[in-house]
Amino acid sequence: MFVLVCYDIATATAEGEQRLRTIAGICEDHGVRVQYSVFECRVTPAAWVLFRAELLRELDPRQDSLRFYFLDEDSAAKTEHHGVKQPLDPTGPLIV
Repeated sequence: MFVLVCYDIATATAEGEQRLRTIAGICEDHGVRVQYSVFECRVTPAAWVLFRAELLRELDPRQDSLRFYFLDEDSAAKTEHHGVKQPLDPTGPLIV
């Protein structure tokens, strides 16, 4: 499944800054950062359940927000990008 994960974390406090780092790290473990607070994630349904639970465990719903957009592969293939930081294609070949 293809999920676009977007977050807005309040960082006025040290705790908020830590939540931001933690949530970003969780997202980095499951997807590709395409903007500062936006990740494209291709996960299995079982992995999604665990990934989502990790994110929600860190979220402070009184101050922060998370959005999950579920896209089919056709929609993902039609994504248009302009500007810097061309996104990595996680399904393409990896050359090291």
